[in-house]
Amino acid sequence: MAKPSDRLVTIRGRGTTSNPANRFVRIEFEPDGEGSEADRGPRTQFFRDASRSVITRNESPDVGFEFSINPYRGCEHGCVYCYARPTHEYFGLSLGLDFESKIFVKEEAPDLLRRELSSERWQPSVIAMSGVTDPYQPVERRLKLTRRCLRVLADFGNPVTVISKNQLIARDADILGEMSASSAAAAAVSITTLDTSLQQAMEPRTSTPSCRLGAISKLAAAGVPVSVMVAPVIPGLTDHEIPEILRAAADAGAASAGYITLRLPYGVKQLFEEWLERHFPERRKKVLNRVRSIRDGKLNDSRFRSRMRGEGEYAEQIRALFRAACEKHGLNRQRQTLSLDAWKSPSASNAGNSALAQLDLF
Repeated sequence: MAKPSDRLVTIRGRGTTSNPANRFVRIEFEPDGEGSEADRGPRTQFFRDASRSVITRNESPDVGFEFSINPYRGCEHGCVYCYARPTHEYFGLSLGLDFESKIFVKEEAPDLLRRELSSERWQPSVIAMSGVTDPYQPVERRLKLTRRCLRVLADFGNPVTVISKNQLIARDADILGEMSASSAAAAAVSITTLDTSLQQAMEPRTSTPSCRLGAISKLAAAGVPVSVMVAPVIPGLTDHEIPEILRAAADAGAASAGYITLRLPYGVKQLFEEWLERHFPERRKKVLNRVRSIRDGKLNDSRFRSRMRGEGEYAEQIRALFRAACEKHGLNRQRQTLSLDAWKSPSASNAGNSALAQLDLF
C-alpha cells in the first residue's frame, strides 16, 4: 500500500494530506483515487459536543494558567505541527485530516459557563481561551460561541486571557476593552512567520501575518494589553525570523512577548516529516536534526519545564536571540497581571440575564 507521502500532493486549505492510523483504533484511511478528487480532500463537518461542563483545569507547570475553556475540539486552521492533534484519537478519529475536518462544537458552552461561574464551588480565577484549540477558528465567525463566553465572563467580571492565530480575535475588542478597563482581560496573537507563502503552506486556514499584526493594532487601540506569541519557533525554518516578528509586533502595539519551540508528540512527528518532504525536501534533514538537538536526540521531549523551550546549546541560542530582540524593541518591560477586583457575585451578574438562545445551525 502506498504511503500518503509517496504522492507528495497538496490538499488546498489543509495542513496535511494524510489520516494516520489511530494509535488506539487500528483503522486506516486511504484516499480513493488520485488527481482532483483526492486532492480536494474532505469537507469540514461539525458535530455537537455533549459535554456537561466547560471549564477545564490544567495541572501542567509549563503554562501560565490553571483554568481554560475550549468551545471547539479539533481545529479547522490545519496547522501541521499542532500539538493538540493527538486529542482527536480519543474520539476514535485520526490526528491527520480528521482533526482539521471533523470539528466538535460545544454549542451550550455559554450556558454551561454561566452555570459553573454561578456555583458556590467556583473560586474566581483567570480563565484562558483556549488551552488547546483556537477559539477563533473560521466557524466562530458564524457560531460566536467564544464571543458569547466572553460576554458571560464580562458579566461576572471574571478575568480572561485569549490567544489566537486568527484576526477574528479583534472582533471582540469591545468586550475585551471593557474588561481591560478593570484589568480583567488580556490578549495574545500567535505569529509563527511573516512569510505569507510559508504561513499558507504550514497554517492554511489561519489569518495572514499582516492581518494578525492588524489585529494586534486594533486590540491595543481598544486598550487591551496585547502580547505576541512566537509559536512555535521551528529550528532551521523560522527561528531566524524572531527579531523581525518581534519588531513588527512591537510596532503594531504589542507590549509583551513569549515563545514556544516546536514539539512533535505522538503521530504529529509523522505528519510534520511528511510536510517537510512535500514542501521543503532540501531542508528536511536540517530541520529534523535541529529539533533533535534541543530534544535530547528525539523529535519530542515530554518532560515538564523542558518541552516548551528545549535544552542544549541551540535552545540557548534561540533564547538569547529572543531576549535580545525583546530588549531592543521594548517588549516585556512591565509584567502584565490580571485582577480579580471586578468579580461580581453570581446574584448580581445573573440579574436580568435570560437564558441564552440555543444554536440551530447544524
